Amino acid sequence: MSPLSSSLLNPRLSFSLKPLFLFSQSSFAPRKFQIPRQFVSAKRKTFSALASEQSSATDNGGRSGGGGRSGALSPSPVVEEVQRIDVNPPKGTRDFPPEDMRLRTWLFNHFREVSRLFGFEEVDYPVLESEALFIRKAGEEIRDQTKFSMTVAVFHFYVQLYCFEDRGNRRVALRPELTPSLARLVIQKGKSLSLPLKWFAIGQCWRYERMTRGRRREHYQWNMDILGLPEVTAEAELISSIVAFFKRIGITESDVGFKVSSRKVLQEVLRCYSVPENLFAKVCIIIDKIEKIPIDEIKRELNATGLSEEAIEELLQVLSIKSLTKLEEILGGAGEAVADLKELFSLAEKFGYSEWIQFDASVVRGLAYYTGIVFEGFDRKGKLRAICGGGRYDRLLSTFGGDDVPACGFGFGDAVIVELLKEKGLLPELNLEVDNIVCALDYDLQGVAAEVATKLREKGQSVDLVLEIKPLKWVFKRAARTNAQRLVLVGNTEWQQGMVGVKILSSGEQYEIKLDELE
Repeated sequence: MSPLSSSLLNPRLSFSLKPLFLFSQSSFAPRKFQIPRQFVSAKRKTFSALASEQSSATDNGGRSGGGGRSGALSPSPVVEEVQRIDVNPPKGTRDFPPEDMRLRTWLFNHFREVSRLFGFEEVDYPVLESEALFIRKAGEEIRDQTKFSMTVAVFHFYVQLYCFEDRGNRRVALRPELTPSLARLVIQKGKSLSLPLKWFAIGQCWRYERMTRGRRREHYQWNMDILGLPEVTAEAELISSIVAFFKRIGITESDVGFKVSSRKVLQEVLRCYSVPENLFAKVCIIIDKIEKIPIDEIKRELNATGLSEEAIEELLQVLSIKSLTKLEEILGGAGEAVADLKELFSLAEKFGYSEWIQFDASVVRGLAYYTGIVFEGFDRKGKLRAICGGGRYDRLLSTFGGDDVPACGFGFGDAVIVELLKEKGLLPELNLEVDNIVCALDYDLQGVAAEVATKLREKGQSVDLVLEIKPLKWVFKRAARTNAQRLVLVGNTEWQQGMVGVKILSSGEQYEIKLDELE
C-alpha cells in the first residue's frame, strides 16, 4: 500500500504542522486550526524587543553566546497565545448533543402528530422580526422607548426583548412568542385565506428574564391557533388537543389540570365600579401576579392604578371564586362571561376531559391581547410553573392595522414539560439505533463495503458504515453502542464468491449471503 493511501485511511499518520484550512458553511471564509499551545509563545513580543534581547545576548567582538555572528538570525515573527474560549453556551441557552436531540425530536414528533390528528397545518415564521411587532399591545404603539410613556405591561414585556438595530438602521428583535408573527402573516395573506384557519407552529423563542426551573432565556414553543371562529367550540377543541398530547406521553388528570376563566369576568366587575377601559390591561397584569407576590402588594399596585378600596375588595373577592355556580350567583347568568364558561364546561363533558378542568377566576394570563376565555395547564403538586396557556384574542389583528378576526390559541413550551416528565419518571429511553453496521475486513474491500451500505440505504435501512479498518473487537463494541440489529462483514474469502457475512446481533445467528439477496 502506498504511503499516501495509508495516510488517508489512518488519520494518525497524516499529522502535519502546516496550518490546515476549513471553510465555514455560512461564510465560506477560510479559518485556521488552532495552534497547539506547546508551539505558541507564552508572551507577545515585538521585533524591537527581540532585537534588544539579541543585542544583550551578544558579547566580545560581536559574537553571541551561541557562537554565531550578530545579525545572523532574523527576528521571529510576532506570536500571541491563543486563548481558550468559554465552551459553555450563553447563559440561559442550551446545546443539544445527540442524547438531548433525540428527546427534543421525540417531543416535537408528538406535538406534530397531535396537530395532524386535529387537522391543523404547520407554519413557521422568522426568528428575527420587526421590534414594533412585539411592543404594540392593546392598540397602543410605543413611540419613544427612552421615556416611561408605556403601560406597565408593555414596559415589562419590552425589557425582556432581545432587540437591536441592524446595519440597515432597522429595529429588530428575536421573537419572544409566536402569536404576533401569526397575526402579521394573516394580515399579509388577507382575503386569500379561507376561514376558519387551523394552524400550528413549533418555534424557538427568546426572552431575557430571570431563570428558574423550567424557565430559560430561550425555549421552543408549540402553538396551535384557530382563526375565524367566534364560538367557544374553538377553545374546547384546543384544550382537547392538549389533553390528547398529555395522554400520549403518559400524563394523567391526576398529574395535570387546567384552570379556566374569562377576561370578561374581570371586565364585568370593573364596569360595576366605572373603571375606565384603558386601565383594563394594567389590572390584568397585576392580577396575573396573585400567586407570585403577597396580597398586600397586589392591593398596593391596584390602588396605584386608581381603583377605589371598595372596588379592590370586590375584585379580589370575585377572583377568589373557584366555583362557576358561585360566580353565577354574584354576576348573574345573563352576562357573556358566565355564558361562555358554562358552554365550555358543557363541551368538556362531550369531549371527555371534564375531570381535567376547573374554574378559577384568578386566571387572566399576562399578555395584553387576550379578550375572552383564558386557560393554563398546571402541575397539581404545585412544584412547577404553568405548563401551557392560551385563550381568545379577537382584537389582536387591529393592533397591527388589520381587520379583526375571531381567534384563539395556546402556547406550550418544551422546558416545563420535560421537567414534569422527569418528576414523574416518564422520560423515555431514547438510544441510538441503526439497522446495520457494515465493515470491510481489508483495505481493498472498502469500496465494496460502501456498495453494500448504499444498497441497504436505498432499501430504507439505516447503516453505520465503518470508514476505516478496525479490529473486530472494536466493531462489536461499536455495534453494541449503536444498538445495531445486524452486522455485515465484507471479507476476502466471502467476496471472492460474491458473498458477504451476516450476523444477527440479538440471536448470534450467522450466515453468508449474496449481495443481491441481502434485504
